Amino acid sequence: MEKVRLGSTGLLVTRTAFGALPIQRISHDAAAALLRKAYEAGVNFFDTARGYSDSEEKIGLALADVRDRVIIATKSHASTGAELRSQIETSLANMKTDYVDILQLHNPKEPPRADGPDSPYAAAVKAKEEGLVRHIGISNHRLDVALEAARSGLFETMQFPISIISADKDLELIDACRRNDMGVIAMKAMAGGLIRNVRAAFAFYRQFDNVVPIWGIQRESELDDLLRLDAEAPEFDAEMSAAAEAERQALAGDFCRGCGYCLPCPVDIPINMAARMSLLIRRAPEENFLTEQWRERMMRIEDCTECGQCRERCPYGLDTPALLRKNLADYRTFAGDE
Repeated sequence: MEKVRLGSTGLLVTRTAFGALPIQRISHDAAAALLRKAYEAGVNFFDTARGYSDSEEKIGLALADVRDRVIIATKSHASTGAELRSQIETSLANMKTDYVDILQLHNPKEPPRADGPDSPYAAAVKAKEEGLVRHIGISNHRLDVALEAARSGLFETMQFPISIISADKDLELIDACRRNDMGVIAMKAMAGGLIRNVRAAFAFYRQFDNVVPIWGIQRESELDDLLRLDAEAPEFDAEMSAAAEAERQALAGDFCRGCGYCLPCPVDIPINMAARMSLLIRRAPEENFLTEQWRERMMRIEDCTECGQCRERCPYGLDTPALLRKNLADYRTFAGDE
């Protein structure tokens, strides 16, 4: 597999990387088999987070015996140095390792500060000095925070949602990171499952020599598709560019990316799915969502108290309650309830 240098880390990572968020939805045995197959196929870069329930444990189960041959990135959402230290120790125990290749500060609302005796960044630096962490990165969904972090010189990698539907202003982050020799880790490669043209999505990233996409993988068939594309990587030519533009037009305007930072909901609305249901029932097999279980979940939108918590948490500035109501109305029409 082709590898690229991940910015100033100097790490050589496969251009096809494994995003381990989805494996929290499958069993330990299934996840271990999937991770191991990826490794044996040549994938050497695996990305997870302390907040992804048991994802780290599954990585430890699958890859502990080949730890020196893989590169693992995890994330901490800690708000204090003491909390970050505790999360690092938990991550190391879960993954059966004594170091993390890349520790990323996980989606802070403001650019992290280097000073302060109990700042998460200071604790990350101390962990690096002790050998528990080899490199320090950041993940974010807010472009202004990401750009400031890129300019700060504090981080070696940047994880940000970049895909074929990204706006030009979002793609400017790639050059900002290049100027500071930061490796870019692209999340949401398929926009939370809404992008349908996998070939165009895959080819898109090959334009950039400092961008590595992490593909959220839950099924063996998904891994197989990516391995086939990696073996004969398509060029981002005029045809692919046109396909990308078609995806952009289809997903134009405000839509929920499914990141989940709006959760939890006080009335248990599955916001990260419900707020994009109109797209899901048109761009994924509709029978997956036209079930009694999903109808009950969507009807919870009627119980929304307009508390505003989801709106405040949304990194994309969406009016989430309004988006939920719109999706419920469309769901009812589509399901024949109205």
